[in-house]
Amino acid sequence: MKALRHAKIKEIIERQIIETQEELAEALRKENIEVTQATVSRDIKELMLIKVPTGDGRYRYAFPPEQSVIYSQSRMARIFQDSVIGLDFSTNIIVIKTLPGTAQAVASTIDHAKWSEVIGSVAGDDTIFVLVKPPEAVNEVLAKFQALLQ
Repeated sequence: MKALRHAKIKEIIERQIIETQEELAEALRKENIEVTQATVSRDIKELMLIKVPTGDGRYRYAFPPEQSVIYSQSRMARIFQDSVIGLDFSTNIIVIKTLPGTAQAVASTIDHAKWSEVIGSVAGDDTIFVLVKPPEAVNEVLAKFQALLQ
């Protein structure tokens, strides 16, 4: 259902001017997709939508124009601050606990940060495993994650 909803959001954003979460929710309902405001808010974060000027003093939702905007350090920090609720580790695996439904968005920012010490991540609904190499780099990567939470 989420994949279908995300595909519909992409279609809607590309063909209509959507200024608010409520307008997006209403457009989805017109497509026979029932959503709550909380679901729409989560989808906006996961799809990494941004607001861009329409030229008449208003703003609309859009996809970022380039990859570097999608995975900027400041965006990564916002996603961490909005989603991450705990960090722990064992040997060379860091475990990140997130709010339900946000782990994949957080993991995506980690993967796209392309830190040399991070081999990759695996995300569930509210938990992420981050594989670090070499194991001695775990404290360094943990420090980077903790800095994002400040």
